Amino acid sequence: MGKALIIGCGGVASVAIHKCCQNSEAFEEICIASRTKSKCDALKAKLDGGKTKITTAQVDANKVEELVALIEKFRPDVVLNLALPYQDLTIMDACLATKTHYVDTANYEPEDTAKFEYKWQWAYRERYEKAGITALLGSGFDPGVTGVFSAYALKHHFDEINYIDILDCNAGDHGYPFATNFNPEINIREVSAKGSYWEDGKWVETEPMEIKRVYNFPEIGPKDMYLLHHEELESLGINIPGIRRIRFFMTFGQSYLTHLKCLENVGMTSIEPIEFEGKKIVPLQFLKAVLPDPASLGPRTKGKTNIGCIFKGKKDGKDKTYYLYNVCDHQECYKEVGSQAISYTTGVPAMIGAMLVMNGTWKGPGVKNIEEFDPDPFMDALNKWGLPWKESFHPEMVDE
Repeated sequence: MGKALIIGCGGVASVAIHKCCQNSEAFEEICIASRTKSKCDALKAKLDGGKTKITTAQVDANKVEELVALIEKFRPDVVLNLALPYQDLTIMDACLATKTHYVDTANYEPEDTAKFEYKWQWAYRERYEKAGITALLGSGFDPGVTGVFSAYALKHHFDEINYIDILDCNAGDHGYPFATNFNPEINIREVSAKGSYWEDGKWVETEPMEIKRVYNFPEIGPKDMYLLHHEELESLGINIPGIRRIRFFMTFGQSYLTHLKCLENVGMTSIEPIEFEGKKIVPLQFLKAVLPDPASLGPRTKGKTNIGCIFKGKKDGKDKTYYLYNVCDHQECYKEVGSQAISYTTGVPAMIGAMLVMNGTWKGPGVKNIEEFDPDPFMDALNKWGLPWKESFHPEMVDE
């Protein structure tokens, strides 16, 4: 039994908190903290009455001293960071100061450059080791489950893995001409950045959306998908032996891409502040305020997601291919926890990672990416907590 401090109260946090309450054997007590305490209180009111004791707190995750004071008051076994990626380092600093385990779902990116990479968080390795605490990085789906899938494939099916293609398909339809399934600011920054993939130990950069493939996804059918940069390529390239190439593809419909191009052309996706009526505003942040809140998409989204990894490598000297994936239904997720599948597929793994660090199943002081731990307990928990995985030993490959 343990105590978790959960920072953030958006769509992913809501799913993770629902799941912590379902898993009351592990989570005896949780504290939900966010800049807007009323959001935490509303969620507590919805979930109170179960076995997990819930408290709430107001905190500014940009301020280390506020975070430290909250951690010292609540004394959690683990801090689960579900705030914005810009706030990873302040939360890591607070965990270091209080010697508390840390878990997140997305790597740090500075607010002023759309560049996300692990170097800032990896720089904490020695300090976390000295403090005797664990930081588990990227316990969402991608990154997260994709890393666990890779570790599982290596442990059970391969002697070495040479090629990984990570495929993220969302075939959900929310009925709006244009909306984003998670934080619009993060989503649009990700999609409008240059693509890249890892090959022969170095990055190969592509123009945004330059590389397109069509893939026939199990339970969904053929979809257009585009090569993007994604953070787990960086850690998997180092942690999975034998790797020659790793790529990440995500599906986008034509309507989404047309709207995005138009918004880019008129400057609405820019992160450079502009002067407007005497004050500075960031166009992308203004756009975020205009677009539908991703949390509001839940009741109206129909269809499925399919996220997984296709592996190619060697076993006993022979070539082998293997595909591990999860299919998630938007409406089923909404019925269970009141959110669409994008938040669900990130929130469930966030709870599992926090549980495994909190109960000592995964231990080892320092800053670790998820694929560095034994994948089996996580794979078992995925089946138990709502994200059952499927496998194929003769998958269709992305490039034949």
